[in-house]
Amino acid sequence: GDVGCYGNDTIRTPHIDGLAKEGVRLTQHIAAAAVCTPSRAAFLTGRYPIRSGMASSTERRILFWNGCSGGLPPNETTFARILHQQGYSTALVGKWHLGVNCKSHRDHCHHPLNHGFEYFYGMPFTILNECQGTDDPELSKSLQDTHWLYTQIIFLAVFTLLFGKLTFLFSVKWKIIVCVTIFGLLYFLSWFSSYGFTKYWNCILMRNHEITEQPMNVEKTTSNMLKEAVSFIERNKHRPFLLFFSLLHVHTPLITTKEFLGRSRHGLYGDNVEEMDWMVGRLLDVIDKEGLKNTTFIYFASDHGGSVEAHRGNVRLGGWNGIYKGGKGMGGWEGGIRVPGIVRWPGVLPAGIVINEPTSIMDIFPTVVHLAGGIVPQDRVIDGRTLLPLLQGTLQHSEHEVMFHYCGVVLHAVRWHQKDRGTVWKAHYVTPLFQPEDSGACFERGICPCFGDGVTHHDPPLLFDLSQDPSEENPLSTDTEPLFDSVMKRIGKAVEEHRKTLTPVPQQLSPYNNVWKPWLQPCCGTFPFCWCDKESEKADDML
Repeated sequence: GDVGCYGNDTIRTPHIDGLAKEGVRLTQHIAAAAVCTPSRAAFLTGRYPIRSGMASSTERRILFWNGCSGGLPPNETTFARILHQQGYSTALVGKWHLGVNCKSHRDHCHHPLNHGFEYFYGMPFTILNECQGTDDPELSKSLQDTHWLYTQIIFLAVFTLLFGKLTFLFSVKWKIIVCVTIFGLLYFLSWFSSYGFTKYWNCILMRNHEITEQPMNVEKTTSNMLKEAVSFIERNKHRPFLLFFSLLHVHTPLITTKEFLGRSRHGLYGDNVEEMDWMVGRLLDVIDKEGLKNTTFIYFASDHGGSVEAHRGNVRLGGWNGIYKGGKGMGGWEGGIRVPGIVRWPGVLPAGIVINEPTSIMDIFPTVVHLAGGIVPQDRVIDGRTLLPLLQGTLQHSEHEVMFHYCGVVLHAVRWHQKDRGTVWKAHYVTPLFQPEDSGACFERGICPCFGDGVTHHDPPLLFDLSQDPSEENPLSTDTEPLFDSVMKRIGKAVEEHRKTLTPVPQQLSPYNNVWKPWLQPCCGTFPFCWCDKESEKADDML
């Protein structure tokens, strides 16, 4: 809902709109998850996150720390790895958020350089409010508040015992007071050592394996990322290259340079979107200047929909999902998984074409592997389908007949493309309970859960005809839809067949893998004294 070529006429995105004008725009482009870590794993591997262990069975659906042991397993194959094997120079500039280390702070088993990228510059984690030092923590705010409350209760108890002892109001042994005090200190240190230093543990920049800023200087991040991306293109213009430019923009705290502040009609979020568009334009200018326009396949997308709950006071900070219900974190509703999908390749793909068929961000895996002359792995299930026949017009319908929409490890919804009728049906088995009820979001929780008392299980499932009701406002029933039973039978059979293809794998987002471990923490210096600014030192040396 934020991009001009998808109907927004109040935010200026001329460069992204230009990509759509010169290429192909996908209107039913679907992310494999409604939050970043699992969605990005699916994008890189062409596989549903549940296949790689990147789908969570707990409330923590993303990686929480650079210093945790979870991440994209080394035995997963990314399209970057295959393209690198095909002789491509491969780089990731920007956000990774798929893990760093497994057993030591230097094994880099989940690092981009261990997944086919030969160059990396950016954040191994993701951007957070904590990175800007705001008073509004983003990482498990409710959990931090709970820890702080318990800490205060413990020390209030210590004060009460001490006061009673000294004033002879009651008798208590010094040993008990000392033990409670020590327990309180240990409890406080156990949680504050991680959450209290989030800016130092998570908000870091790396160049390959080297930490260059800890904590990162958010004011310089935009220009640094852009310089790195431009430099990579210029260095590799005479050979095949793959650049994954993973923007930090449109994610809170909405880091925006002063040149773009106040430029849009939609506050800080709108300013951030317009700066993102400018950055896309800068990369396109470099590609054109270097004479690479007609030989470069460009793909623009998002890893999930806008965050409906993100706000500060009455100001929304999470974007707009247009006509689609729900948003980030909601496993099945369209607002959380339907994303922009634009592809440009002048001379090869037609210009100004709109495709309304179901497609997935997982489709990029087989598409670019095919383009590079590689072979899609045969030893595992690949859920993506090559986009080329659809993009070139040699195929009229998407190769996706059924798509599965997970929230963590819980299957929330299924989409069936009934090609002979041109109908897209969608059945919701589980939906989040909105708070307040008609708000379309989970404001009281901050993000909608996947299971437990925060969801509703539907039997029979909620069924929608997305071809007629893309906003998912009017669920069908046997009374209103003659095909209800046959559609549900077909979808149920597809779910059974799909589940037979799933095999047990280690859970990368398990409680153990997703807890902060000091010995895994990337550190510029001697732990716990982790700080450096090699970017400024490098600039000073150049001067």
